Amino acid sequence: MTNGEPETKIFMSDRKLKYEEFVRGKIRPVEAAGFEPMEIHAPLFEWQKMVVRWALKQGRAALFEDCGLGKTLQQMEWARQVAEHVQMPVLILCPLAVAEQTVAEGQKFGITIRHVREPEDVQGAGIYITNYERLEKFDEVAFGGVVLDESSILKSFTGKTRQLLAKRFEGTRFRLCCTATPAPNDFTELGQHADFLGICKPAEMLATYFINDTFDTGTWRLKGHSEEAFWRWVSSWAACVSKPSDLGFSDEGYELPPIETQIVTVHVDQRADDGFELFRTANTSATNLHKEMRRTMKERVEAAAKIVNATAEQFIVWTESNEESNDLALAIPDAVEVTGSDKPEHKERKMHLFQTGQARVIVTKPSIAGFGLNWQHCCHDIYVGMTHSYERFYQAGKRIHRFGQQRTVRRYIVQADTEDGVMAAIMRKTEQHNTMRELMRFTKESLAGQSNITIMNTEIKQRIGDNWTMYHGDCVRVAKTLADNSVGMAVFSPPFADLFTYSSDVQDMGNCKDMEGFMEQFGYLIDELMRITMPGRECAVHCCDLLATKWKDGDIEFKDFSGAIASAFRDRGWLLHSRVCIWKDPVTEMQRTKAHGLLYKTLRTDSSKSRVGSADYLLVFRKPGVNPKPITHTVESLPLGRWQELASPVWMTVDQGRVLNGREASESKDERHICPLQLDVIERALTLWSAEDDVIFSPFAGIGSEGYCALQMGRRFIGAELKESYFKTACENLANATRQGVLFEML
Repeated sequence: MTNGEPETKIFMSDRKLKYEEFVRGKIRPVEAAGFEPMEIHAPLFEWQKMVVRWALKQGRAALFEDCGLGKTLQQMEWARQVAEHVQMPVLILCPLAVAEQTVAEGQKFGITIRHVREPEDVQGAGIYITNYERLEKFDEVAFGGVVLDESSILKSFTGKTRQLLAKRFEGTRFRLCCTATPAPNDFTELGQHADFLGICKPAEMLATYFINDTFDTGTWRLKGHSEEAFWRWVSSWAACVSKPSDLGFSDEGYELPPIETQIVTVHVDQRADDGFELFRTANTSATNLHKEMRRTMKERVEAAAKIVNATAEQFIVWTESNEESNDLALAIPDAVEVTGSDKPEHKERKMHLFQTGQARVIVTKPSIAGFGLNWQHCCHDIYVGMTHSYERFYQAGKRIHRFGQQRTVRRYIVQADTEDGVMAAIMRKTEQHNTMRELMRFTKESLAGQSNITIMNTEIKQRIGDNWTMYHGDCVRVAKTLADNSVGMAVFSPPFADLFTYSSDVQDMGNCKDMEGFMEQFGYLIDELMRITMPGRECAVHCCDLLATKWKDGDIEFKDFSGAIASAFRDRGWLLHSRVCIWKDPVTEMQRTKAHGLLYKTLRTDSSKSRVGSADYLLVFRKPGVNPKPITHTVESLPLGRWQELASPVWMTVDQGRVLNGREASESKDERHICPLQLDVIERALTLWSAEDDVIFSPFAGIGSEGYCALQMGRRFIGAELKESYFKTACENLANATRQGVLFEML
């Protein structure tokens, strides 16, 4: 410590070894499970060959390529090489009517693919294809590899079927998923792909890259500073390609033809039918949309039939309900109707009639024929019923507006004048989709496995002020530089396991996949605290128990975070000295978290689901040995009444709002920081378990709350903080605390 103006130094820690290895181990690259590719037989373009070679080396991969980029031919070449490599059959699973189309395309390029409907049809090594609906007939053990064609079906299928796919093929070494770019912000679909491929479980993906702001079981969003790392991780196992130029090749031949969209608005009776309003409000939420569409079906069907019947061009008529589909099939004389209740062979036959031009018009739903089919022979489609599902709208449109289409696509969207909000929502999601495609873009560096994942901030910056030193760097690395038995007391609030993450640095203890991962890294710090703390002195840890969620953890319950911390300290030789419960207002917690267990309506509905609020704890651990510097008090320094309050196992009078202002330290991509540690808690801990002139250490200094109190109470302070914006704010707060102390002395 020095007096005068703060100074800054930079140095490197020379104590690494095991901790260094642990931190690097947190970077979990997707391990390749494939083989060195053979000569490619399929007539692929050079960029397609690059992707296929990469997928073969990976062994388990996804091709998220835009429609018309040749995923079918790429997956056929992948399957051919896998079948030859393992000398076993490879199974392609696909939507209805896609099987015969794939077989025909294989014949065109000299690749034999057999369409099988029963297990006995599989005879020896080679490529076989069947529909998803026939999955349960086949034994996965008989196949050396599997391809999911239009693998976005993982999301649209029922949970039971999705889990069946993952379970059935979890032992299959070679797995490939093929689909167009996933829907915007649909991270669930990406998690299900990662699960099927054996990359990681959806819950692990959520824990690593996502956050639950409201503790709602299904509301997750990407952490602000995890965005780059998340998409980099996705590109380590998924080739996200929207055009050849993503890989440095020319886009010649891959320019999409123009698309002309015409909104056809039909006017309907807008008078309200509930007796309370003059007009129906344009409420286009998913809940009310179906009700509104039933009201306007007659007008929309008439308008659509008029457009389709006025031309001799082939037409795809997309509907959203069985009633619409039936009425349209009656209103369009030369249409074939494909419904969900049709037998698979009947669906295939009707789709074949349309594909070969024997039927001019096909009437069906996007959920039935919106995936995988190549219908570039047609350039007209009409949406008679819109949906909030961007994916269904996008996929249905790509049956005709795809690379290979030679004519201008003419699209009609029929809507009632009470449904304007649906199209606005679709346009908004289109913008999100384009943004996500750019973030997901696969590059030559991705093909080469250059993930650019590094450990950040391995150097430690040091700033020194009057009786304080702040380090910008990893807390364990900082602690390793401190002398044995030099710290009088440590007090801090650690990251709450994987609940909140404050930086993208892999060294950040909050960057962990679960409680176990956090506790393992935290253990390195506990060992260092034992070494640097004076014998007989304390370490005070502020924490709370964490609420598990059903979506992420399987059920809603409290995780015993405080108990895990106590066990970790005791396992490393510390003595549990005190456990203080810090009272918090459950109403404030309810307003902040919206936790269902604290809502009054839950009490009224089923009080068995109601719970009590979550308290904070101050866990105090003592290092064994004789204290070389006893801490003494007088009646004046610590009156009896005050001592009795501090000696209580429950601190009822902590002012939750008395904290340092951390807003200046926030950055644009920061996650919401739980309030800095309350100054009341720090001051009480320092009063009981430290003496004047002691060195107080905080390994998670944040914005400097512990140091601020320590300096104002006549102690010295050493702090470590990994996040740069917090480090800078902490230095300012520590300098202010010193200046205020000098001012008080002068007065």
